[in-house]
Amino acid sequence: MNAIEISFGIVILLQFSIGVSVNMFSLLFYTCMVSDRYKLSSSDLLLTHLILANTVMLFTSGISETMHAWGLRDFLDNVGCKIIMYLYRVARGLAICTTYFLSIFQAITISPSTSQWAGIKTKFPKYILPSCILSWILNMLVEIDVLIYMTGPQNSSSVWIILDLKYCSKASASAEIALMIVTVRSLRDVFFVGLMSAASSYMVFILHRHHRRVQHLRRPGHSTRMMPEVQAARRVIALVTLYVLLYGRQSIVLSILLNMKEKSSLLVNSHMVFSLTFATVSPILMIINDRRIHTIWKREPPVSNTDIS
Repeated sequence: MNAIEISFGIVILLQFSIGVSVNMFSLLFYTCMVSDRYKLSSSDLLLTHLILANTVMLFTSGISETMHAWGLRDFLDNVGCKIIMYLYRVARGLAICTTYFLSIFQAITISPSTSQWAGIKTKFPKYILPSCILSWILNMLVEIDVLIYMTGPQNSSSVWIILDLKYCSKASASAEIALMIVTVRSLRDVFFVGLMSAASSYMVFILHRHHRRVQHLRRPGHSTRMMPEVQAARRVIALVTLYVLLYGRQSIVLSILLNMKEKSSLLVNSHMVFSLTFATVSPILMIINDRRIHTIWKREPPVSNTDIS
């Protein structure tokens, strides 16, 4: 292994370790700590669903990339590649859908309390669970091609290699089928990314307008940052911004890789590193922007004067 491969190995190992640790802590925080002291909101349920998707991504692609980065070769056969990559792709799609649902839910939550929005605000939480189930079905169908065309490493010229990950290869019988698969998946991604971007822009507009209206009424020391709705909106906007930036970068690099006759190992490695960045960084943003974690940690347990001996 040369210096570049060792560097990528260290980065991927650190990213995987930090990502798994933070996501497991976040899952514990929302399912145990928050539920013991607070009533879980619809936003919390969506965040838990996002953490679950992140964890699946890290335990599938993360482990595979870490093993490959440290010199292990041919550790997955055809069946192993199909299962691992299918779970990763489904989890990635779930992350897109959940981030979209979060942005829409929060945009509706902070919208003006008019008669038009009142009914939507009341009914929308009822659709959270069905929406999550629908997102599972949608992504399992969209990614079904992975179970058909994903194989172990191969150098055969009889198939059209879409993407070579060294330990797994995405192959297709023809360029037309490969183009159709990429088009369907791109339409799904662009649809959800576009809507979540629009919802986030709407939230920024609402928060800015609210800030200007209450600025002259605010008491000294009082800030709209302390409002739970504002905190939640800022958290969702940060998640959407992170995802859109990473998605744009990943799309550009993937397009370059698909059109290169000889794949650059540097581009392939950087592509896989950034593919796990959202799963690693997003739970950190969740925790930083959640005031309840500070409240829980600062709360001291009651001291009993009773002698238990």
